[in-house]
Amino acid sequence: MIEVQRQVAVRSMQDYIDRHLTEPISLVQLAREAGYSPYHAARLFKEVTGTAPFDYIRRMRLSKSAMVLSRGDKHILDVALEFVFDSHEGFTRAFSRQFGMTPRQYRQTRPPIRLFMAERVRNLYLNRVKGANDMNEENDTRLPIHEKAAASDNTGTVFVQVIERPARKLVLKRGVAAEDYFAYCEEVGCDIWEILTGIQEALYEPAGFWLPESMRLPGTSEYVQGVEVADDYSGPVPEGFDLIDLPPCQVMVFQGPPFKDEDFEEAIGTLWEIMDRYDPKPYGFVWADEEGPRFQLEPQGYRGYVEGRPVRRA
Repeated sequence: MIEVQRQVAVRSMQDYIDRHLTEPISLVQLAREAGYSPYHAARLFKEVTGTAPFDYIRRMRLSKSAMVLSRGDKHILDVALEFVFDSHEGFTRAFSRQFGMTPRQYRQTRPPIRLFMAERVRNLYLNRVKGANDMNEENDTRLPIHEKAAASDNTGTVFVQVIERPARKLVLKRGVAAEDYFAYCEEVGCDIWEILTGIQEALYEPAGFWLPESMRLPGTSEYVQGVEVADDYSGPVPEGFDLIDLPPCQVMVFQGPPFKDEDFEEAIGTLWEIMDRYDPKPYGFVWADEEGPRFQLEPQGYRGYVEGRPVRRA
């Protein structure tokens, strides 16, 4: 229980930082969110995240500013001021230290860079050999929804929908024998997400994928991490990553109800139980695991736990 309270306190501080990233943030404000003294809040934050609060804030601001710069529609000084840097020079120095290039160089070339991501992204991942993805109607309006159904459970409503995925490519980092997220981290490391987030041409946010056998290479893992890009993508591929083709397919997506962050394991387990019992045939589909990967995004309480699995018309 004490560990859960610690995690909740730090998550509250992280959420506050997310909401106020473009405003001045004080340790007193963070401590108020956590319910601790400023000294204890700062110590707890570093113990849980591995990063001191103001170093965390600086790195988050620089990563967000890089994402804004990649769009090319704002002056560098305007971006610097937006993310609470006092001057163009100070922003350039901080940006160069974090990314090894100036903001101007990055905006001109837009190479894949290692963006800073909150530890909560990785620590909330599931410890099961399953895959998940968040492609619901609210978060991805670019894909048409052809079928929708709902499955009732005593914990809430699980929404089920089928989405069309076009021909596309996948920038991915393979493991060796990993079948789940944690085994992958042991083989490859847990910092791949930052590199994937730096690929500006991504169609969707980074994901964990369970590849069908036809997409694996000898001696490589079933579980990988990657990001999908357009079928005609010709941009850079980070060193040690592969670029593979993904054919068009349909995916049945299950989305559970929102949950408290500390209850994520229960939310995941409940949805898996429903999926294990679910029969797509009444809706005119059958499972088609060989036609594409299952894939997962970060479990986030506000949107519920979501998992997708390839299907085809029966």
